[in-house]
Amino acid sequence: MRVLIVEDDDAMASALLAAVLSAGHKPHRVARGADALLVHRDYDVILMDLGLPDIDGLELLRKLRQVSDSPILILTARDDERSVVLGLRLGADDYLVKPVKLVELLARIEAVTRRVARAAGNRPHSLVIGELDVDLDRRVAVVGSRELQLTATEFDLLALLARNAGSVVTREQILDALWGDAFLASSRSLDVHLTGLRSKLGLPGFIINVRGVGYRIEAEPA
Repeated sequence: MRVLIVEDDDAMASALLAAVLSAGHKPHRVARGADALLVHRDYDVILMDLGLPDIDGLELLRKLRQVSDSPILILTARDDERSVVLGLRLGADDYLVKPVKLVELLARIEAVTRRVARAAGNRPHSLVIGELDVDLDRRVAVVGSRELQLTATEFDLLALLARNAGSVVTREQILDALWGDAFLASSRSLDVHLTGLRSKLGLPGFIINVRGVGYRIEAEPA
């Protein structure tokens, strides 16, 4: 994986570069948001700090999401609810609060690696459930004639639930499938992405909360 690290702190950047390199990936570091916007197309995954010298990280995230579908992991000292939720809603796939545990960081990168590999290996196919049509090859979801503007993680969540329509998918299964490790992944990330997905679907009662267990799409696939 080619990994772009957007981090202005030299000590933190050095640690991240060493960790990513030790895992067999190819890292490159930039210190400014403007530089990230210039080179992001050359990388498979982006690790970005929110506290940058030239642009607020959330604004950079918004700009990147307008031009890139690459997985983005936020590295931040901001652990307040608003920053985390806003970052996820703007399209980040996950977030890590500084000081970053390097083992956890590598686990998240590996999860992204597996997700990208699975997507590349999928044969063209789709799922139709009521008004919803999910094209798993093109990664496009449509309700009626309305194409949904989903983040990468929202689409992966929808696809997972749709593949298992009629059955309960536990929170642990979702966390493990989307983030690679149910024990490392944040339940708050899942809650935010699920809320965003439900809002964009606009289908009340389509994704059912099975209290204390997980979630289920009620309808059977066509």
